[in-house]
Amino acid sequence: MTDHSATRSMFDPTLLRPAIVDSFKKLTPRTQFRNPVMFCVYVGSILTTILWLAALFGQAEAPAGFILAVTLWLWFTVLFANFAEALAEGRSKAQAASLRSAKKDVMAKKLNEPHPKAPIRIMTATDLRKGDVVLVETGDTIPADGEVIEGVASVDESAITGESAPVIRESGGDFSSVTGGTRVLSDWIVVRVTVNPGEAFLDRMIAMVEGAKRQKTPNEIALTILLVALSIVLLLATATLLPFSMFAVEAVKAGHVVTITALVALLVCLIPTTIGGLLSAIGVAGMSRMMQANVIATSGRAVEAAGDVDVLLLDKTGTITLGNRQASAFVPAPGVTEEALADAAQLASLSDETPEGRSVVVLAKQRFNIRQRDMAALHPVFIGFSAQTRMSGVDLADREIRKGASDAVKAYVEARGGRYPAEVNNVVTEVARRGSTPLVVAEKGEHGARVLGVIELKDVVKGGIKERFAELRKMGIKTVMVTGDNRLTAAAIAAEAGVDDFLAEATPEAKLATIRAHQSEGRMVAMTGDGTNDAPALAQADVAVAMNTGTQAAKEAGNMVDLDSNPTKLIEIVEIGKQMLMTRGSLTTFSIANDVAKYFAIIPAAFASTYPQLRVLDVMHLTTPASAILSAVIFNAIIIVMLIPLALKGVKYRPIGAASLLRRNLLVYGLGGIILPFPCIKLIDMVIAACGWA
Repeated sequence: MTDHSATRSMFDPTLLRPAIVDSFKKLTPRTQFRNPVMFCVYVGSILTTILWLAALFGQAEAPAGFILAVTLWLWFTVLFANFAEALAEGRSKAQAASLRSAKKDVMAKKLNEPHPKAPIRIMTATDLRKGDVVLVETGDTIPADGEVIEGVASVDESAITGESAPVIRESGGDFSSVTGGTRVLSDWIVVRVTVNPGEAFLDRMIAMVEGAKRQKTPNEIALTILLVALSIVLLLATATLLPFSMFAVEAVKAGHVVTITALVALLVCLIPTTIGGLLSAIGVAGMSRMMQANVIATSGRAVEAAGDVDVLLLDKTGTITLGNRQASAFVPAPGVTEEALADAAQLASLSDETPEGRSVVVLAKQRFNIRQRDMAALHPVFIGFSAQTRMSGVDLADREIRKGASDAVKAYVEARGGRYPAEVNNVVTEVARRGSTPLVVAEKGEHGARVLGVIELKDVVKGGIKERFAELRKMGIKTVMVTGDNRLTAAAIAAEAGVDDFLAEATPEAKLATIRAHQSEGRMVAMTGDGTNDAPALAQADVAVAMNTGTQAAKEAGNMVDLDSNPTKLIEIVEIGKQMLMTRGSLTTFSIANDVAKYFAIIPAAFASTYPQLRVLDVMHLTTPASAILSAVIFNAIIIVMLIPLALKGVKYRPIGAASLLRRNLLVYGLGGIILPFPCIKLIDMVIAACGWA
């Protein structure tokens, strides 16, 4: 993974200093108005500041020291909320700065026509336009995003993906897309530019990770509306308390009217300032975590949609299976032991460097512990695979061993006077019917040629993938395997992998129809793709993850790009999206719950002089009304700072269903939000009293 996705500690001085400065820059009315809940605190801070200044000139409704203390902590509340947002944005800006450093001015070899021998015009990359054709040779930096239209080359994409191993880019197929800023290591390619300046993939990456440019997501907007409505209700309720207090004092000719400072403190403590101050930081941090996973999301909407996904469409090859055929079983012919077949198959595969050949050697070791051969004594002559013979093997001092396609081995055995058993032919048919690949092994010795048996090669299901699907099922997410295999093969692999459903013999039209069918049922669908034929389905899916190695059409159709081009990343993307939603829900629950505790602290203190009976609610037995109000305001400010790490890191992800998640939130963050303020406010009150400020 590259530096741009590295995780930075929130205590990194390079992040803290700019965040502190930005906290003060965000004190402008226009910036504060974007967050209605914190705007109430902002206005309250200004109001108490005016009251403090009035108290200095003898027009005091309360002691000037008390008003000043409340005022300072109200401003701290605003600053702490600004700091949380600035810190989250700072992490994203640091990632963007790292990406900008990868951009450099390069020269391009523009061709007048798409041919490597056409006349070349040297120009800067910034002068290139969509549709231009450029030649990129060994050692050259690719000047702009585009598609290879001629040639094949090895390309170093480590500046973008962080992967040091070079990749092959060639014209045609699903590996023709190239990214500006990467470098050709060998050979040459002719590239047609597909973007104009400022629209390149690197430019879009920088814009995407800039927290300051993040748009609010639909769920965030809905939650903001709810918080605003709750704040308005509490604002109206608080505003009516002053005339009630004045009426009560006038009626009984006793007590004191509640102060405006106390009412402002009451409002700030009762509105959901905790989640209001952290809401933006949670959203920015969600996109930042996606970037840390080497995934570029086009917007916060895509990240949020990932959290709402309940259907995953997953390609079989490379996602559910390893993608390379692996030896899975030895099926001996009549009269041959399985160990004898494994021994011969391993001998024939010792020089085979293909994944299939290596897997035969490994399977023989695992099943029968066949290892440490004295090859020098056997005088082996290895026979490589060829398209003509469709066999490979080894000639030893006393025998020949061959493995390959069934018809090729059959011809080999019969040409040497041997017999091809009908039982072996049946095994070959059965293996092929299951979607696996049969390799037949035969030998020629002193007594002629004979068939030893069949090696079954299959695309092996990845270890642990079944457990991952079980976790997704617990979360209410349906998994659908997409494959071009026939239904029988697809059903067998689907059962082994533990997916909920499968789409066999998949075509682009079938994928698109499947997505639309699930969406018509009100489901959110996610899928991955890398080819041009995936583009229609990617464009239709709610969360569409395009592989960075894929075509330009796939990237443009998707709303996320996986720089690692790892199809299994889709599962991680869903987990990051759900973690963001879980974090938002958990902190909202906590914020609303801890307002209940602050009610018991501040209501008796503010109105005890007007309504002495309210002293029964003073369950914390705080020192004085002033210290009670101040303690609640201080706690209200400090809790925002204490929750910043959780907002940025996210609530720990657990694969549980919605009902279980709700119970957990109510137990941990609901009950915790009610209980935690009591000892904290009491402790703050004790410190204030010990310092003589009560």
